[in-house]
Amino acid sequence: MTAIHDVSVTTLKDVAREAGVSLATVDRVLHGRAGVRKATVARVEETIARLGFRPHAAAAELARGRTYRFCFVMPRSLNVFMGEIQETVIKERAWLTARRTHVDIVETDVFDAAALTRTLEEVGPKYDGLAVVALDHPRVRAAIDDLVTSGVHVITLVSDVPMSRRARYVGIDNIAAGRTAGSLIGRFIGGRAGKVAVIAGSLALSDHTDRYIGISRVMASDFPGLELMLPLEGRDDDALNQTLTARLLAEAPDLVGIYNIGAGTSGVAAALAESGRGDDVVFVGHDLTVHTRRFLLNGVMDAVISQNPGREARSALRVLQALARKEPISTAQEVIGIDIVIRENLP
Repeated sequence: MTAIHDVSVTTLKDVAREAGVSLATVDRVLHGRAGVRKATVARVEETIARLGFRPHAAAAELARGRTYRFCFVMPRSLNVFMGEIQETVIKERAWLTARRTHVDIVETDVFDAAALTRTLEEVGPKYDGLAVVALDHPRVRAAIDDLVTSGVHVITLVSDVPMSRRARYVGIDNIAAGRTAGSLIGRFIGGRAGKVAVIAGSLALSDHTDRYIGISRVMASDFPGLELMLPLEGRDDDALNQTLTARLLAEAPDLVGIYNIGAGTSGVAAALAESGRGDDVVFVGHDLTVHTRRFLLNGVMDAVISQNPGREARSALRVLQALARKEPISTAQEVIGIDIVIRENLP
């Protein structure tokens, strides 16, 4: 189990630097004094909100020496998207608040219910709050419930355990994501009949199950000429996904579409390129990374359903802080949106 430890304290100097103004200007805005342009006031207030800076509460907690400890339980893999979440947790620490806050990252096998449960049981009691990429399994639900009962704030990240006592889920609407993927595949296929394959990491992950539910509903209602195949599981592994895709291409000559629900996109792309059928098979996957960007540019992928990993990491941190401090959570601020990226609108 690997842990990365980080400590962060935000100060007035951080606010001034981030807003591009002087300390005196920040002080005038905080105390509502005249002499600051409206645009500058708005910029300083936005920076204060983004950094989560609350000077009076912060001073009181620092005087008491109060320290908060949070942990992100993440997959042990080479998943680029999950790596970007971890990078954000490490790098985007200036806004964490003007209080002593410790954030660890622990990696484990989130596809293995026993391993994930063991990690939660061993790690969880050490912290005020956990953000966990969770497997929806009875043992995992029980571990989460036990932590909540003991006073640990638990939120799920990217993949939910909806029947647990977790405080909140931070991530996209995955049924909507699956419906979006299905609609894109159906439209790009353009009236042809044939089969559409689905490759998941694991259907024990609720985000992957919900995405499959979403595409199933769209295919059944809007594209009766397309046959949705039973999903395969590749554990978000490039090599396994490549093997599965090569087998699909060999065994299903009428394959016209592939939806990769999770990671392992490079494996699917490699098999498509090797088969020479990249132009005939519509390929839609998730998460805009350096790899999926390249696949869009060279035409192997047709569209990417994207979510912002940095936004999810920052949202999880804000929610954990609010829960620990018994402060209100802004529901509107914490909504994670879905983006559709194609070659023509690559950012």
